Amino acid sequence: MSEGKKTHWIFWPFVALWRLVTWILELTGRLVAVILGVVFMVVGAILSVTVVGAFIGVPLFLFGGLLIFRGLF
Repeated sequence: MSEGKKTHWIFWPFVALWRLVTWILELTGRLVAVILGVVFMVVGAILSVTVVGAFIGVPLFLFGGLLIFRGLF
């Protein structure tokens, strides 16, 4: 995480707080992506039971899988 810039000692607490906030937001963003992926996969699987719903259910299921993959990696 070295940016190459030196932070003045008086601003160091603000920089540390900013990095903590961005880390928390990244973590919750990934968690939300995984949760939404699971929801989309469940809804896609339920819609795929019917022939008419399969046209929307299968892509929704695949999109949910991609969201989970993106959230984990």
